[in-house]
Amino acid sequence: MEKIFALADCNNFYASCERVFDPSLEGKPIVVLSNNDGCVVARSNEAKALGIKMGAPAFQHEHIFKKHGVIVFSSNYSLYGDMSQRVMATIEQFSPGIEVYSIDEAFLNLSGMTPETSIEHARQLRAVVRRWTGIPLSIGLGQTKTLAKAANKFAKKKPEHGGVFSLVARADIDTLLENLPVGDIWGIGSRHELFLKRHGITNARQFRDASDSWIKKHMTIMGLRTAMELRGVSCIPIEKAPVPKKGIMSSRSFGRPIESLEELKEALATHVSRAAEKLRAQRSAASVLHVFILTNRFKNEPQYSNSATAILPVATAYTPDLIAHAHERLEAIYKPGYRYKKTGVFLTEFVPENIIQQNILAPEYPAERNREIMRVVDKINARWGADSIRYAAEGVQNGWQMRRERLSPHYTTVWSEIPVIKTAPIEELEKEPAQEKS
Repeated sequence: MEKIFALADCNNFYASCERVFDPSLEGKPIVVLSNNDGCVVARSNEAKALGIKMGAPAFQHEHIFKKHGVIVFSSNYSLYGDMSQRVMATIEQFSPGIEVYSIDEAFLNLSGMTPETSIEHARQLRAVVRRWTGIPLSIGLGQTKTLAKAANKFAKKKPEHGGVFSLVARADIDTLLENLPVGDIWGIGSRHELFLKRHGITNARQFRDASDSWIKKHMTIMGLRTAMELRGVSCIPIEKAPVPKKGIMSSRSFGRPIESLEELKEALATHVSRAAEKLRAQRSAASVLHVFILTNRFKNEPQYSNSATAILPVATAYTPDLIAHAHERLEAIYKPGYRYKKTGVFLTEFVPENIIQQNILAPEYPAERNREIMRVVDKINARWGADSIRYAAEGVQNGWQMRRERLSPHYTTVWSEIPVIKTAPIEELEKEPAQEKS
């Protein structure tokens, strides 16, 4: 049975999410900015055509935005996350095996289909996702995940194929791989790209045809695995269950400089709360907690940065305990008189939540009770929206929150911001047929 993989990738995902709820944006250049409205992190095709680069500082491109009527949005993470879940839930109905690879990408296992039926299946999937969610997809098909990734790039570059492109059983695959830059191969980073180019390997075909011994010597077994995938030998299976993370970080720059310890504590407590939610979502507990603070090195003012580590007496995912340990570490490294730009937390050294070793030198830890409390809090926040229950340590005013001056409504996650459809009064609608008859 021939293996066939598909990579479904949402086109210009953040920009597409904004267009779903405002059709007037169709055909207009759109950019989405990073935290604190700093840099461009997403662009529509129209914005790309204007030469706006990924990572471009927004303040340096204001004149381009105004000149060409570019629509600028702050990152609306709750909207994008919710739309991603809707897209992935739709895709899941079209494949017995799906791996959510990122917020806007998913691998599908279509093994058992013929090359022709897999293309038709992908076209149907693309149409259904567009109809049910409003999000456009590009879908690449290949005998391996790496080839599916490559095919997805051709799907985007070759609009005449209608957003679906297959590298399965193609007679011209050598020519196609010659047209794929080596840096565009899935798994080839910038460092290896430069190395390969120095050795005359500039495209995917050349890399595929390099000797096994040379690839393994210079790029280890991981590079050889990528080459084998390009040859049609599947080495990377579909991961149906996400691999648990080995570390979780939560941190964002402040909307304005912070000097007081109290506000730093509020911000840090918020980051700890977010990290703990992710920790519990993968059913883990953390044994080590790192805290850091830093000033803005781009400002001509006194600079300071520091970090501290807490080795927890008992591994935990209980937010109140994690906040207490984080605040203790923050107090140890905080220095007054500085304008801080960022604080954050990094949780690591995870263990399964149901296998927590007690500390004989500390009081018995109520792990099950704490897990049950957190389970209830998470369930309420999932049902009624984020921060329906939050911790007093996070504060109320939160003047340190990041700047998002161009934020679109939370169309799908906040009741008061659900779109309203306006229609004509019923009596006017009833008159229209009569007017047509007369």
